[in-house]
Amino acid sequence: MGLIVQKFGGTSVADAERIHRAANRAIAAAEKGNQVVVVVSAMGETTDELIRLAREVCKDCVPPKREMDQLLVTGEQVTIALMAMAIHAQGKEAISFTGGQIGLVTDNAFSKARIQSINKQRIFEQLEGGKIVIIAGFQGITPEGDVTTLGRGGSNATLVAIGAVLEADVCENYTDVDGIYTADPRIVKKARKIDRISYDEMLELSGLGASVLQTRAVEFAKKYNVPIHVRNSQNDNPGTWIVAETPNMEHIVVSGAALKKDLIRVGIKNVPDHPGIAATIFGDIASANIVVDDIIQNVMDDNTANISFTVEHGDLDDIKPVVDRITKALGPGTKAAYVSDLAKVSVVGVGMRTHTGVAQRMFKALADAKVNIQNITTSEIKISCIISREDGPKALQIVHDAFELEKAKT
Repeated sequence: MGLIVQKFGGTSVADAERIHRAANRAIAAAEKGNQVVVVVSAMGETTDELIRLAREVCKDCVPPKREMDQLLVTGEQVTIALMAMAIHAQGKEAISFTGGQIGLVTDNAFSKARIQSINKQRIFEQLEGGKIVIIAGFQGITPEGDVTTLGRGGSNATLVAIGAVLEADVCENYTDVDGIYTADPRIVKKARKIDRISYDEMLELSGLGASVLQTRAVEFAKKYNVPIHVRNSQNDNPGTWIVAETPNMEHIVVSGAALKKDLIRVGIKNVPDHPGIAATIFGDIASANIVVDDIIQNVMDDNTANISFTVEHGDLDDIKPVVDRITKALGPGTKAAYVSDLAKVSVVGVGMRTHTGVAQRMFKALADAKVNIQNITTSEIKISCIISREDGPKALQIVHDAFELEKAKT
C-alpha cells in the first residue's frame, strides 16, 4: 500500500462532470490499496471572476491584499465540498478540509504567502479511517488566524508540501496538458512532451515562464525528493516525471525553452557607489515580497552607479512606491525609470555544464531572425535574453528550432 497525493487544477474540476471524473481517479487509486489525498483548485475561471468582481468594487483603488485573500480562498472551498460529495455519491468515504483546518500555517505575506508548517496528524487520522482526504489548495492561515493565499499556481505548492510532510510515494499533478513540453505548445506547434526532467531543469523553466508548475512547488519537491508526475486529467497517458538528476540527463544539452511574456525593467540612475547601497535597495524590495531578477549594475566615472532589474508586470503597482522611497532616500540626483513591453526567452538544460557553444548558437539564431537582445543572464544550466515583448513568441519558436527540441534525444 502506498500514499498518493493527487492535485486537480481548475480546468480539471471546471464542472460537475469533470469533478466526477477526478473523483473516479481518486477512488481508483484508493481501490488499489493506496491512501489518497486530493488537492484541488477553484473551478474553471472562478479565481479570475473573483478578481474581476473585486476590481469592479474597487474601481478607483487597489483592493487590500488581506481582503483579496479572504475573497479568493472561497473558490477552493467550493471545490473541496463538491469533490467530497462526488466521492460520497460513488460509494466511497471522503472528508474535505480548508488549509486552516489542516494547520497549513504560512507567514503573513498576503497574496504571496509562504508555507511554514503543516499539521499532518489530522490528515493521517482520516486516512487511517479509510477516507479520501480532500484539501483546498492555494491557501493557508497565519499564526494569528488570518487566511492567506500562496500566489498564482499556489495549489501546486500545496500539492508538494502535503506530499513532503506525508512522505508520499508520488505527487500526481493533473492538468489540461499531457505533461511538460519542450516549449509552450500553444506557441510552438512542434513542441514535444518530455518524459523525464530533473528538479533543477524544472525549477529553472518554472521561474522562466513555464506555467505548469509554480517554482516553490519544485523547490519543495527537490528539497524533500518528492517525485512529481504531471499528467492530463482527460486521459490515462503517461505524463512527465520530475525527478532527481541522473547521469544520462547530461547527454541532453538543452531540455526545454521558455518565455516570460510581460516584464518591466526598473532602472535606478545616479545611485551612490558605496558599499551596502545595493543591499539596502534590494532589502527594501524583498521586504515588500517582490521577486526580482536580471539585475545589472554599471559603475560610472563620477562615483555613481546605474542599477536595473526586471519584475513581473503584475508587480508594477507594488514596486513603484518602494522605488519612490528608495530614490528619495538616496538624494535628489537619484532617479527611476520604467521600461515596459519586455519579454524574456530562455533555454535550459543540465547538459550545458559539459557542452560548449550553447550561447553562441542561441545568439546567432536570434540575430539571424533580427531579434534584438537587450540583456543577457546565465547560470550553469540556463541562458536568458531580454527582448521586446512583440518578439517573444517568434523568439521562442526560433530557439526551439535552433536546438531541434522537437526531436527526441537519447
